[in-house]
Amino acid sequence: MTFADRVDPAYRDVVAALTGVVPARGGTGDVDERRAALALIGGSVAPPPGAYDVEHEDRVVPGPDDAPALRVRVYRPARAAGDLPVILHVHGGGMWLGDLESEHDLCRRLSEAVGAVVVSVNYRLAPESPYPAAADDCYAALRWVAGSARELGFDAARLAVFGGSAGGGLAIATALRARDLGGPAIRLLMAVYPMVDDRHETPSSRELADLGGFVWDRAFNVEAWEWYLAGRPADAYAAPARATDLAGMPPTFVDVGELDLFRDEDVAFASALLAAGVPTELHVYPGAFHGSEAMVPDAELSRRIVGTRLAALRRALAPHDA
Repeated sequence: MTFADRVDPAYRDVVAALTGVVPARGGTGDVDERRAALALIGGSVAPPPGAYDVEHEDRVVPGPDDAPALRVRVYRPARAAGDLPVILHVHGGGMWLGDLESEHDLCRRLSEAVGAVVVSVNYRLAPESPYPAAADDCYAALRWVAGSARELGFDAARLAVFGGSAGGGLAIATALRARDLGGPAIRLLMAVYPMVDDRHETPSSRELADLGGFVWDRAFNVEAWEWYLAGRPADAYAAPARATDLAGMPPTFVDVGELDLFRDEDVAFASALLAAGVPTELHVYPGAFHGSEAMVPDAELSRRIVGTRLAALRRALAPHDA
């Protein structure tokens, strides 16, 4: 049975349309040209902008010590009143793709649907800025968010960190650092099909090595980790699957598709959290692949995936007396 046969029927048309159109990988091609080509492909399958009643503004905030300042984008529901919860958003892209624009509509949807301030961070990308640049930037953004509650009008005690794919791995790394450095406190860590393991040894990494030539496959993954690590040994802040002690991590939500290269590393990481006594919610969706809910947002499975995430965020970020 082929990959296309195994996906949810609502996803088969997009699988057929995109198979084989992703630019060359595995060390070939100019990085900027590949970024531009992949951005065009992403735009061709992304849902149209929603009619979100959300305001946003770009800011420049302090970066890590001895590093450039960070650009962040702050989203707020237009009709919101009082102190709101806040979500630090970390975009995906294998640590070498993406910016504040790439998940702009996602951030608008999060802000409106959850009723939260969302702060999206424009972290530095590999290969130009390898590890630990992105991880350092995300933790610096978390510290800025926690210290800006009075200015921006949100409740820093109701703080979540959200990221998908590489952003999910960086979100986990940010939470690990917050635990180890004494804060800021995180109410919920939401890691959507996170990229957490640089070793490429799981069964799903082998089983789903060639995902039809259009979605994140093993060749892309190997290359991305090589660019991110740049010859440096991976530690837990680079590849959270290498963490040996997860006690004290915040409550965590992990989801992943059955047909995602990251399936088994994500299940293993969620299982390790549970074994460490961390409240953890794990979902594995049959028929889903990496990013499928964004490519076909109107499919019943996509609505269920996104709805489950939003419900978990609302529960976690509700006032304790609600």
